Parts: sequence; structure tokens; C-alpha cells
Amino acid sequence: MSASPSGLFPGVRELVPRLRPRLQEGRERLRQAFDAHPVPTTLVHGRSGLVDQILREVWSHFQFPANLAFAAVGGYGRGELYPASDVDVLVLLPDGIDAATEEKLSQMVGVLWDLGLDVGHSMRSVGQCVEEAARDISVQTNLLEARQLAGSRGLFEYFTNTIREHTDKQAFFKAKRLEQEERYLRYQETAYSLEPNCKESPGGLRDLQVILWISRAAGFGESWNDVVRSGLVTRQEAHQLAAVESMLQLIRIRLHHLSGRREDRLLFDHQEALAEQFGVKRTATRRASEVFMQRYYRNAKLVTQLNTIVLQNLGASIFPAPKRAQIHINERFQMVRELLDARSETVFEDHPAAILESFLILQEHAELKGMTARTLRALWRARRLLTPDFRRNPDNRALFVKIFQQERGLVHELRRMNQYGILGAYLPTFGRIVGQMQHDLFHVYTVDQHILQVVRNLRRFAMEEHAHEYPLCSRLITGFERSWLLYVAALFHDIAKGRGGDHSQLGRRDARVFCRLHGVSEEDTELVEFLVGHHLTMSAVAQKQDLGDPEVVKGFAGIVGSERRLTALYLLTHADIRGTSPKVWNAWKSKLLEDLFHGTMHLLRGATPRQAVGLSVRQVEARRLLSLHGLRANVEKDFWRELDTVYFMRHDTDEIAWHTRNLYHRPTGELPVVKARFNPIGEGLQVMVYTRDVHDLFARLCGFFARLGYSIVDAKIHTTRHGFALDSFVLLDPLNQFNTREMISVIEHELEGRLQHMGPPDQPKSVRLSRQVRHFPITPEVHIQPDERGHYYIMTVTAADRPGLLFSIARVMAEHRIDLHTAKIATLGERVEDTFLISGSELSRKSTLIRLETDLLEALQI
Repeated sequence: MSASPSGLFPGVRELVPRLRPRLQEGRERLRQAFDAHPVPTTLVHGRSGLVDQILREVWSHFQFPANLAFAAVGGYGRGELYPASDVDVLVLLPDGIDAATEEKLSQMVGVLWDLGLDVGHSMRSVGQCVEEAARDISVQTNLLEARQLAGSRGLFEYFTNTIREHTDKQAFFKAKRLEQEERYLRYQETAYSLEPNCKESPGGLRDLQVILWISRAAGFGESWNDVVRSGLVTRQEAHQLAAVESMLQLIRIRLHHLSGRREDRLLFDHQEALAEQFGVKRTATRRASEVFMQRYYRNAKLVTQLNTIVLQNLGASIFPAPKRAQIHINERFQMVRELLDARSETVFEDHPAAILESFLILQEHAELKGMTARTLRALWRARRLLTPDFRRNPDNRALFVKIFQQERGLVHELRRMNQYGILGAYLPTFGRIVGQMQHDLFHVYTVDQHILQVVRNLRRFAMEEHAHEYPLCSRLITGFERSWLLYVAALFHDIAKGRGGDHSQLGRRDARVFCRLHGVSEEDTELVEFLVGHHLTMSAVAQKQDLGDPEVVKGFAGIVGSERRLTALYLLTHADIRGTSPKVWNAWKSKLLEDLFHGTMHLLRGATPRQAVGLSVRQVEARRLLSLHGLRANVEKDFWRELDTVYFMRHDTDEIAWHTRNLYHRPTGELPVVKARFNPIGEGLQVMVYTRDVHDLFARLCGFFARLGYSIVDAKIHTTRHGFALDSFVLLDPLNQFNTREMISVIEHELEGRLQHMGPPDQPKSVRLSRQVRHFPITPEVHIQPDERGHYYIMTVTAADRPGLLFSIARVMAEHRIDLHTAKIATLGERVEDTFLISGSELSRKSTLIRLETDLLEALQI
């Protein structure tokens, strides 16, 4: 049949109006059936069957030559179509086709798009398919799942046989393992991110699909039942595989329905709705979404367990190793192919203590690279043996402590113990927080993963190859006697999260019980207790209080009480902050902690509080730095007369020297001075502003920096004796959008101009709020109270972070004529906890103080 005068194949115009309603009605029927009885396989297979009918009718309409074949590939080839899945198809061609057939194929693809199908199509000969498969493992995988829809059966069978013949099962296995490793890296090698991808993240559908892809390529079968018959998994494991797959399929279907598009991420936007659809209810202390996500993480954990076991079995079958002697380790374990192997499949039932012993052996034998599949299986089944009697056994308690005391392998083995449910079974308090989310806007891991990350950070301090990362921490932990106590403290520091109440104090009690049951000395028990109970203290003091105030350092020294406790708390705090999120830690936080550590150590070693903050030392060192820059002796005297003691306590020697170099020759000049430089202690910029003080200066400066897109992480506000403001800021570029060197000139030039002419204050840019802030808002809090001496007031502000937040606070303070002396800006992920030292007449009157707090709370509302 020839084409019509318009160039279209006859009947094409009528094809779409006739088939599209049928496709839409069929989809709606399947959706309603799923809503009534949510069986995921019924939906995905039903959608695939519906599309099969439509595609076959379209193919038939175009009357293609009999020597072409039409096939579904990829997920559609498996017979699985999710609500927003692509429809991947392959047209198999003979070695050459005429122009008319090529035109008809082009029109057919257009019809499929007009029908509303997201089509991914390819048109190749068998030879071209083989070439593409050899170049691209993803293409090869898609073609292995090909399923004929229409056309030449002979050509399709030739194609499938040829693809199988050219599939090297060993090369395919290696490529898919490498692909999985690369995919894991893309998702930070964790299934426990707060917004995981149910398809691609570790523990997602891809981890199950890769098993069946390799099984298919190796000839072991295409379904879980086939894999059972091949002896690669047990019948129980096949049931588990089907169950975890069903859970992930349900989630993916509902995500597509909720979002109306191909969305495989469990975004905060959808977690509460998913919890409702799964019938999950909130508890007294946790949102429904948190309970649901804990289910998801435990499902993902089981997926990764099964993936490890089955891929190991597949590898052993695909790469049969030459017979090697089994190396005897003891009467319970041996080494097989560099893996720890249980000499009997009942070893853990016969000797329950061998459960903990297996992890200890892995630590003691560096040549062991893991456990055999049968040992992992036996270990997984042995969880139930960790009964109260097991936990009371002194030998088992000693084994558990010994794991912490080993020189290597602690983090690997704790993670392995957690992966296979052993850690949570031995410590039920830990088991309760496995997979538990933390919606505090700065933790990006579940509680259990955060705890293990903190242990990992502490361990790296003690490893020679990582000594260059944090030299002070490495030096301190090397000289710390019984450093394994720090790891125990890390294990317990957040173990009471989600119970309600103060998790630090609840965890402290758990740590005390653990230490006493496990034979830890009274002295060491007190140290672990102290660390767990105060694991937030050092961070709070460093980031929220004025470290230039000798009384602050004195108060903190009174809490820690000894050099050993101070060193331990510094190491734990450092590791804890870095373990919350890659975005939370920065050089500025590092310096604050280090300054507090050194100041407190000086005090504990006999210095006075003023000596501890190093006032005289700073002045001497600042003079030395000035001389290195070629300034004559005593050049600083006139300028320093305008500065009080507080200035020298709050600024370090480098800042004092920098300010002096730029201002010593104009202490009473009327023109503003703005200088910017690379932050000498880390990322970002340091900006100095020297100008006649006005009541809204801080608001103007905050508005200017916010308009540019900078985030203020520290502000030191000082007024000289002759009424000039000398303010210092540390700025970060959160979006990495600027050339820092160029911005130094921009800031200096533009800000000096604005301060000279004093026009209306700059307004911050309007920027969208993050998903975390939108879905897990923080109720703003403002607390204002006088300091101990009654000279100043301390104002603390807690709120969800957003662009321009500091400007909003500064504007309210300016409207109420509040004077700012220092600002400690603590940004923890999406949460801010800022502390301001302020003064003003309104603060002493209750009515005006309440009005100030009310106005601030209103400004903090999102």
C-alpha cells in the first residue's frame, strides 16, 4: 500500500484518536484495580500487557515487510511497566531497508509519541546490536531482556541466539559488579540517605535486578524460582527476595502516582503521603513518615544483605576456582579463597559465642577479605541466638569489648555486625535506632549510620595514613591511653534518640549500665558517661558563646575538670560534627573548637582565665606580624588606644595585625574603609568594615552580603572609643557561584560606596526554601536574658535557615535601637542557632522586651 498524497501512511490520522482513549481507559482501570487491591506485579504486568496490545495494533496497521521484527527491551522487555516508565522498543532490521519502509518506521514512532507513550526506540540489524552490546554494558543488558512483540519470529530467534552466543558471562559479571560499585558511589555508598532513590540507591530495585541480569546471562534462569532451582539461593531467601522486591515496587508505583511523573526519590514532599498509603500511623514521639522510612531502611538493609550473598554465590559459580587447600584457623573457622568460612553450617548453633568470635577473627587476620556466602547465611540466621542469656554470659561480654580494643577493623566489623542484625541483637538499645531518621535539618544519615560514621571518624584519627587530615586530633589520640573508650562513647552518644526526653542523659545511663556489665573500671566508666552526657556541650560553647570572654572558658573548664576529659571531649565533638553531614563541618567550626580546646587546656594547666584567652600574648604576636610587614615599632599605639580590652580578647593575632595595617594611619578618618581577603583559616572571605557607627549599620551590612548571595558564618562587632564601628565578617559562598579573587574588589568598591551615601538598605535576594525546611519546619525561638554581670544581654535565636534570615533579625534590632556587640552565627545544615551579645534601653523594661521578642518571632516566620 502506498503513502497518501500528504506523505502519511493511509489511516494514520485516525489511528491516534482511536487508540489513545483505549490506552487511557485501560490505564485508569488498572489504577483503580491497584487502589482497591495494591498488588504491584498485577499493575506493572497489566500496564505492559496493555501497551503490548496497542503496539501490536500500530505495527499491524503499517503493514511492515515480513522480514522485520518488533521487540520490547529493558524493563518493558521483562514485562514490567511502572506508571511513568519509558517504553523501550527495538526494531530488528535485515541488512538493508528501502526508503519507504524507513519512512513508515519514522511515522510509527511519531504515532507512539502522539499516543502519549514515552518511547525509547532503536532500529538496528543483528550485527549492529552485537556491536553496540560489546561497547555498552547497559545496551547488552537491555537486549538480554528482549521479548518479541510482532514481526519475524525467525529473525527474533536469530537475534536472541546471537546475543547469547556473544555474551561472555564472566565479563558480564565483572561489568555489572563494577557498574554496581559506581552506582553505589553516586549515592555515597549508603542506603540510608534521608531522600533515597528506591530504584538506584543501595538497597533499591537495581540491587535485585542485577542478580537476575547476571543469572540470565550465566544461564541460571530469569526468576527467583529459577535461581532456587540453580542452587544459588535457598527457598527462604527466594521468599525474602520476592518480599523486599514487592515492597520496593509498591513504593515506586505510589511515587509515580503521587508525583504524576517518573520520580523514584522518596522526597520529603511525598514521605508523609506514602506513610498514609501504607497505613503507617504516628507514634507519641515520631511522625508517621519517620516510622515509614524506618521500614524502608530495614527493607533496603535486607536487600543489600541478599545482594551480597547471592552475588557471592553467582561469582563462585561463574568463576570456578582451582581446588585450594583450606587453611585451618581454629576448630570452628577456616579460610577459603581469602574468605572466613564456618567449618560447619551449624557452628553458630553449636557454639553461639562464635558469632562474636567471627568478627574478632576478621580483625585479627588482615588477609581475610570477608565471609563466605554460607557463613553470612548462617550468621543472619544466628541473630535469634543472641538472647538475654547470651548477653549475660561473661565470655561473650569479654569478646564484645575485645572487638573495640583491636588495632584494626573496628569500623568494618561494626558495620558488618549492623548489616546482619548482630549489633542490634546484642545491644537492643542500638537495634531500636537502626533505620531511624533524624529530622533536625542537619543530620543527613539515620541514627545508626551517623553513630558508625562518628566511630569511623575517631578511628581515622588513629590511623597513620590519615594523620595529615587533622594533625592535632591524630596527635591527641595517639597519646590517649585506652582510646577504645572513645569508640564506646561514640556508640552510645546518640543511642537514646527518639525515646523522648534528653537523649544525652538517657544515653549516659545506658552507657553506665553497659560499662558496669562489661567490666570497665570505675574511672573509665565515669569518662564514658561524661562523654555521652556532654557530647553536645563543647560544640554549644564554641559556636554560641564568646570565646574571648575569660569567664566562658573558665565555666567550660569547670565542666570538663581534667585534661584527659577535655582531650576526649574535643576528639568526640570533632568526630560528631563531621559525622552529621558533609555540609555542616567547615574550617571556621574547626577553629572555634580548637581555640576552646587550647584556651581550656591552658587554664587546666594553671593559667589564669585572662592568660587562658591569651590577651598579652596576642598583642605581642600582633606586633611581631606588623614588623614582618615592614611597619616601624610603636606605629600601632594611636590606633590601639581607641580599642578596649574586649577587642583584643575577641580577635586573634592575625586579625589584629590585619586591622592595624589598614587603619593605623587613619583612626579618626571620616571615609569608610572596607577591606576583604581570603579567609586565612579556611574557605570563604574575611571582610573588615570601619566606618562611623549608625544604629542600622549591622542591618545594612547583612542586607548587602545577602543580596550578593553570601552567607555570614561569623560576625564580630566592635565600637571604638571615638564612635567608629570596626566590624569583621567571615562569609561563605554556599552555591560556589563566585570567583573569590574578583569578589574581593567588588565587595571593597561597592560597599564603600554604599556606606558613603547611606541610601536605603539592600534587600536580600528571593530564593526558594529547601525541601527539608518546607516539610520539616522549625518553630522559631527567641530567648533574651541578662548576662551574669548585668552589663549586657544574651539573645539566642533558633530557626530554619533561609537567605536573608540574619538581615531580618538585624532590621528588627535596628528598629528597636538595640546595639549589637558580637554575633555568633551557628548554621547546622538547614538550622541556625545564633547568639548575640546586645544592649539597649528597651531590654530593661518588660513591656518593650516582650514587643522585641514578638517582632523577632514574626520576622523569623517562613
